[in-house]
Amino acid sequence: METGPGKKREKEICVLYVTAPPSQSETLAKSLLAKHLVACVSIMPVRSLYRWKGESCEDSEDLLIIKTRKSLVQATIAAVKVDHPYEVPEIIALPVITGHAPYLDWVYGETDQP
Repeated sequence: METGPGKKREKEICVLYVTAPPSQSETLAKSLLAKHLVACVSIMPVRSLYRWKGESCEDSEDLLIIKTRKSLVQATIAAVKVDHPYEVPEIIALPVITGHAPYLDWVYGETDQP
């Protein structure tokens, strides 16, 4: 079994996907960072096609790719829900199975709550 500085922590890191209107994605990202809930938020423009309340929809949105500790996922979800304009925002958490140990250590360090 592999060991090393990042090995123990990689099971504690998650990536969240959140879509948001482009006009609000940066504010949402900065709010999460200011609260030390997340280490990094990457923002990418996406085109979303979906069904909502029986209708086909298509929107330009931003996809926020959020990196945080597993122990902070629920607090991050709660913070997103407070600041998010959608009735039902997309918030999906994925576990990090493995990764570059120094990066995982950095995520862990940046989410060390004051």
